[in-house]
Amino acid sequence: MAASFNVNSEAGLKKLDTYLLSRSYITGYQASKDDMAVFAEFSLPPPSKYTNVVRWYNHIDALLKLSGVTAAGQGVKVESSVVPEASTSADTKGKAPAADDDDDDDVDLFGEETEEEKKAAEERAAAVKASSKKKESGKSSVLLDVKPWDDETDMAKLEEAVRSVKMEGLLWGASKLMPVGYGIKKLQIMMTIIDDLVSVDTLIEDHLCVEPANEYIQSCDIVAFNKICEFLQLL
Repeated sequence: MAASFNVNSEAGLKKLDTYLLSRSYITGYQASKDDMAVFAEFSLPPPSKYTNVVRWYNHIDALLKLSGVTAAGQGVKVESSVVPEASTSADTKGKAPAADDDDDDDVDLFGEETEEEKKAAEERAAAVKASSKKKESGKSSVLLDVKPWDDETDMAKLEEAVRSVKMEGLLWGASKLMPVGYGIKKLQIMMTIIDDLVSVDTLIEDHLCVEPANEYIQSCDIVAFNKICEFLQLL
C-alpha cells in the first residue's frame, strides 16, 4: 500500500517525521517522483522541530537544484488538507440534485490540487528546470603520457605542440619530463576536461597523433582518469 501524508497539518508532519526516522527517501533507496510529489506540497520549508522532515526536505531541495530527480518511484498518496464541513441540518439530505453537484465541486474527495497549489507547483518546477539548465556537466582529471620518437626529439617543441591544442572544456595543467631509458624522456601532463564536451580518445587520435603534432609525438597513453566530485551531500 502506498504511503500517505498530509504535510499541511501538524499531525501529518509528525507522521512524516516519524516515517523518515529510519528512511532517507519516501520510497526506495534513491530520490524518486514520490519524493517530488510530497516535496511539491510544501508551500514553505517545514518547521525546525521536525528534524527528520527538515533533513529530507533540504536534501531533496539540493538534489533538485543540482541535477533533478528522474527515478519512477513506487507510488505515494498525498492527502488533501481540505476538510468538508459537517451537515448542520437533517434537511440537507433532501436537497435537489443540483445542490449535491455544488457540494461535490466544493469538496475534493481525491485530494486534487487547487488552482493556487497547481500554480505554485508549476512555478517550483520551472525554477528547478531553469537551475538544471545552468548546472555544469561533470569534470574529470586526466594524467597523460606523451612519448617522443627518439632521444633527439625537442621536448620543448613537443610540449608546445600538446598545449597548442585548444578545445572547449579542455584545460591543460602541470607537466614534467620523466625518463624512459636510453636517454629518452617522456612528457607527463595533467589536464582537466568537462566530460560532455571533451573525449580523451578523440583528443589523442584527432589532435595529438596527427599532423603537425605527430612530428614530435610518437604516441599518447592515459595514465590516470579520475572524476572530480564538485558536490556531495550525504544524509
